Amino acid sequence: MDPVRTAVRVVVAEDDVLLREGLAGLLVRFGFAVPAAVGDADALLVAVAEHRPDLVLTDVRMPPGHTDEGLRAALRLRREHPDLAVVVLSQYVEHGAAADLLDSGAGRRVGYLLKDRVVDVEEFAGALRRVVDGGTVVDPEVVRQLLRRQRDPIDRLSAREREVLALVAEGRSNSAIARELVVSEAAVGKHVGNILAKLDLPPTDDANRRVLAVLAYLRQPGD
Repeated sequence: MDPVRTAVRVVVAEDDVLLREGLAGLLVRFGFAVPAAVGDADALLVAVAEHRPDLVLTDVRMPPGHTDEGLRAALRLRREHPDLAVVVLSQYVEHGAAADLLDSGAGRRVGYLLKDRVVDVEEFAGALRRVVDGGTVVDPEVVRQLLRRQRDPIDRLSAREREVLALVAEGRSNSAIARELVVSEAAVGKHVGNILAKLDLPPTDDANRRVLAVLAYLRQPGD
């Protein structure tokens, strides 16, 4: 008999009480353990210190200022606990926030998802598990909005390359992207190489580094 996998322990930080309780209930239904669900950034820090979770799922804008308290708490936790998985679940793309988060902890065990684009709860739970297992998951809309901030890089990419980049941002492997787009894995590899070349980035086979490299490039001020 295979050993039973220990439930992933998640601390949820969300100021909207209905959403907070809904997330906690959803996670439990999908086999996660939720030792704490809190409503502000200070309580998040306390809960992590007390419960030592595997994953933090947090909003960006939280009391008292409703600006970036959740994100700053997440970044602090990543500094103090490099192995802690963190997923930001936000209503908005906070420009610069995604790149700051992805820069932390060598870019592993981290994600940035948008609330109104979560349409499949099973896929959402799977994304959280991928992050806990060491992956990086970024909503393609986050990448698209960051790309729109600097028109030159996106203008260099073909429509197909933009599709591939969006799937890379989701943490998909080349083989998974090939299945999604119904093309060969070699074709995907060529597209990825072209994307990195057009964005003046060194080639790599690591999906996490590809996403991090693109977002790091986009953080640079325009000419």
